[in-house]
Amino acid sequence: MATDQDGEMPTRSRELNTRGQRTMARLLDAGATVFAARGFHAARVDDIVQAAEASHGTFYLYFSNKEDLFRALAAEAADDLARHAQTLGPLTPDEVGLEVIRHWIGGLCDLYRRHGPVIQAWTEAEVSGSEFNRLGADVVGSYASALATRIADVDHGNLDPQLAALALVTMAERLNYYELSGQIGLPESVAVETLAAVTFSAVFGIPAPPAVVGA
Repeated sequence: MATDQDGEMPTRSRELNTRGQRTMARLLDAGATVFAARGFHAARVDDIVQAAEASHGTFYLYFSNKEDLFRALAAEAADDLARHAQTLGPLTPDEVGLEVIRHWIGGLCDLYRRHGPVIQAWTEAEVSGSEFNRLGADVVGSYASALATRIADVDHGNLDPQLAALALVTMAERLNYYELSGQIGLPESVAVETLAAVTFSAVFGIPAPPAVVGA
């Protein structure tokens, strides 16, 4: 049976060994770099293998085409975001509660930058197919569900937890996308502080503690 240039068996017939994991990671990193530089449609397998310093044979042992590689990148991004969504702790109407929100939103912003090319591609629907549309919707849903649970715990009676959470998460997602796509230029610290303050005020119906905002 054929092996790749590192002497590895195709992934369809074996579990990845350590060297195989490194090879796949190199291809994934190269794919993310190429998608960032050229966009999904303009990116070619040629570009990816050159960036990875690999052969076409190696590429096709791991992925069927560039869409298959993108699918792996998208799944990784969605998994990272979904795990982070569940890290939101209990919220309190004080500086501690604002810091919890700030840390959570900061993590979301960090992940948007880490997985930027992939998130931008699925947001702009450059990649056809319901599976990618569903991934984006599932990510937003994970964040909205986590925040809705915390809003329901607060229960000051003025908000529908599900609707409020969806509105706040969509706001954060859009701001990150606008920054990612170059439509606005905004330091990450300013984005995080602004989103945290707005979220805090919406959840508790009071201004965010001034001692923390802008700190």
